[in-house]
Amino acid sequence: MSTLGQALETYLTLRRGLGSELRGPGAYLHRFVEFLDRERSAVVTTKLALRWATAPAHATPATWAQRLADVRRFAAWLSATDPRTEIPPPGLLPDRYRRRPPYIYSDKEVARIVREAARLPSPFGLRALTYSTLFGLLAATGLRLGEALVLDRDDVDLSAGVLAVRRAKFGKSRFVPVHDSTQRALRRYAQQRDVLLPRPASPAFLLSDRGTRVTQCSARYNFAIVSRAAGLRPPTRGGRHGRGPRLHDMRHRLAAKVLVRWYREGRDVERELPKLSAYLGHVHVADTYWYIEAVPELLRLATERATRPREEAP
Repeated sequence: MSTLGQALETYLTLRRGLGSELRGPGAYLHRFVEFLDRERSAVVTTKLALRWATAPAHATPATWAQRLADVRRFAAWLSATDPRTEIPPPGLLPDRYRRRPPYIYSDKEVARIVREAARLPSPFGLRALTYSTLFGLLAATGLRLGEALVLDRDDVDLSAGVLAVRRAKFGKSRFVPVHDSTQRALRRYAQQRDVLLPRPASPAFLLSDRGTRVTQCSARYNFAIVSRAAGLRPPTRGGRHGRGPRLHDMRHRLAAKVLVRWYREGRDVERELPKLSAYLGHVHVADTYWYIEAVPELLRLATERATRPREEAP
């Protein structure tokens, strides 16, 4: 391992010890150090950092800026022990993060996704069972994909119908109550899973055919297959996922449906919003307000509520 490679491992160990997971940045920085090794450079320079950050021509400017920002933080730390290190100046690749507009799945589309997932082939039949349950769970609860996959058996209370979400985004943990129908679906899954795989290699609630925890990469790959079968993505070549609604849009769907229902019921949405924010595990309630701007039907309902004459208000 090169000197830069050793320094990177120390940097990542220190950051993770302070509570940062650094999954994406860690992978980026490993690639950056490999790039420097190929360039036979023993130091970080702004020129090389900029060249590496903008190398993937298909990436968005936001991705380029994020790659360079990860390098900048590493370089700032490295400069304390290696004064030759150049720290790329901020604003070199300016780009404001733009959220992708959410896709709001219809009930029929969710049903098609779950149905197609239940047809996925596998040696033991667990693949179909796991992914149909996972996709249904995400639609019913609005959990982040990572939150659903880190659930252990002890985190799923099938009697009370409560999920203990630990190690969530930004280190937040919470309890997520689930509907009776979701509770029954999880119980059916657990019973069938234990018959198919009585001695798993992992304590995870959702298991792969090998008895291991399902990875995010595998979940997205299988979702792409299911989405194409359900008619939500066009056919692709070369094993590519293709473009179309994302798995994360299941979370957007739940948030939007709850807000639409509240508006139609005449509730004080501003007062109710912190409840939804807590349920979703948002750090700031402003993250939940975003749905009102991002979903056309919600924006219309909010506008109608704001412009309604006061005497007509419920």
